[in-house]
Amino acid sequence: MFHYLSPKALAYWIMCDGLLNQYNLTLCTECFIIKEVVCLINILKIRYDLNCNLHTIKSGPRIYIKAESMKRLRLLVSPYLIPF
Repeated sequence: MFHYLSPKALAYWIMCDGLLNQYNLTLCTECFIIKEVVCLINILKIRYDLNCNLHTIKSGPRIYIKAESMKRLRLLVSPYLIPF
């Protein structure tokens, strides 16, 4: 998975399953089990140095990317985002 989660793939994931608010981003990963979500979080932390963690809600686990990583994330994915 490490090599497949490119900045372009991350941009598509955000456009499809991302919830952006004023300060941070949540990736909806309720269809995954916690072990898989932890693996994805580790990839985001190691490959892109993003500060993110696991939030568990009633429907399942979600990835929460903290505000201090948003500038780095924007630089990574902005060339691939489709404006809306």
